[in-house]
Amino acid sequence: MKRKIAILGSTGSIGTQALDVIASNPDLFDIEVLTAYNSYEILIKQALQFLPNAVVIGNKENYPFVKDALSSTDIKVYAGFDAIAQIVEMDTIDIVLTAMVGFSGLIPTINAIKAKKTIALANKETLVVAGDIITELSLQNNVPIIPVDSEHSAIFQCLVGEKSPIEKIILTASGGPFRKHTLEQLRLVTCADALNHPNWCMGSKVTIDSATMMNKGLEVIEAKWLFNLKPNQIDVIIHPQSIIHSLVQFEDSSIKAQLGLPDMRLPIQYAFSFPYRIKSDFPRFSFTDYPILAFEEPDIKRFPNLNFARESLIKGGNSPCILNAANEIAVESFLNEKISFLQMSEVIGVAISRSFFIPKPSIEDYTLTDKETRILTKEIIKEYQ
Repeated sequence: MKRKIAILGSTGSIGTQALDVIASNPDLFDIEVLTAYNSYEILIKQALQFLPNAVVIGNKENYPFVKDALSSTDIKVYAGFDAIAQIVEMDTIDIVLTAMVGFSGLIPTINAIKAKKTIALANKETLVVAGDIITELSLQNNVPIIPVDSEHSAIFQCLVGEKSPIEKIILTASGGPFRKHTLEQLRLVTCADALNHPNWCMGSKVTIDSATMMNKGLEVIEAKWLFNLKPNQIDVIIHPQSIIHSLVQFEDSSIKAQLGLPDMRLPIQYAFSFPYRIKSDFPRFSFTDYPILAFEEPDIKRFPNLNFARESLIKGGNSPCILNAANEIAVESFLNEKISFLQMSEVIGVAISRSFFIPKPSIEDYTLTDKETRILTKEIIKEYQ
């Protein structure tokens, strides 16, 4: 039986690659729902190609364009964030791929879990912000959360069939485009420089996060909730070739790793097909093409975001939510050339120090924390201008 899939964020990097996977496996997967926030023209093209049951455009101003373009089809058209949050509850959906960027993915993911949909999680911020609530809900509703991030998918794949306790996991990081830059060189980094990732093709926000190492910091927090780990059980190692996607070390000292060429279609396909593997035409890895696989420790002096993330994970409460909100605003400001590359981390550090701490937050507390941290961070950025 075909699995019917809803893609939240279908016009982004993960969403478009997910559609490639589905197009290559029409006997296994169907598109039930597509959503986008602003990119209505791409959404229209996707809808006309895949003919989903429904589409949602988040920006209501673009609703007339989508509605008119799809008027000759039977596709239902909705608009607004509330519609995105509610569409995941459709009875016909089997899997929800959460590929929205940032805090916006939280409420739709909660609703999808409550509706007992399998979650293919590409929105790491959902677990960063509210990992305690999400994991508890998934247990209560017996809903699997299958990671799509390449690193967490690698850990997940290494653990399939294992019954032994984890001693620790090791998340690999490419190091981004500035791995060897000095602080003096980092001060001169432009937005165009930061968007040029050496190994991966990703959206702008994730690409900047990779360049600042915040992406790996968020992944450390996400890993804690996905695999029920303590902070000291999660290591990070720089691996410039991005061939080993992550590793698990067990109590007997044995280490398992998942390897492959950098290609997000593989973890996406695995999440859709789990617990099975299906044949693909993805390029195959050859050891002779990569005779050297190198590793090095991350430098938290040049890339303090990784340390901010660890500290927020250890502190707990709403600290990771503060970190995430401050980072989203800092990245947006850098992309708009309001602050420099190094100032992103400075702004985040100041925002963390000025924010209020809630040890046991509710979902309402998380929402308030996100809102107030964004306001605070924008005020801090004005101090740099």
